[in-house]
Amino acid sequence: MKIIKIGALWCPGCLILNNNLKKIKENYEDIEIIEYDYDFDLEVKKFKVGNILPVLIFMNDDNEISRLIGEKSYKEIINEIERISNV
Repeated sequence: MKIIKIGALWCPGCLILNNNLKKIKENYEDIEIIEYDYDFDLEVKKFKVGNILPVLIFMNDDNEISRLIGEKSYKEIINEIERISNV
């Protein structure tokens, strides 16, 4: 599974999310986390992201399977990982 994080340097929720993603990297070695900057990475356009940041896009085999929008706690992210892993 991949998690695509779209954030920005000016986004407080994105900075908080960085700590949660660091914990996920430490506890889930099989999850790849890819980060894009909303303002600087042109690839962001292909994900059709609106104006609310941060955005986490959960992908499996390059297919989007879920999306979380806005600041999320570590527990909320883990719950989503577990939910989509059981589908």
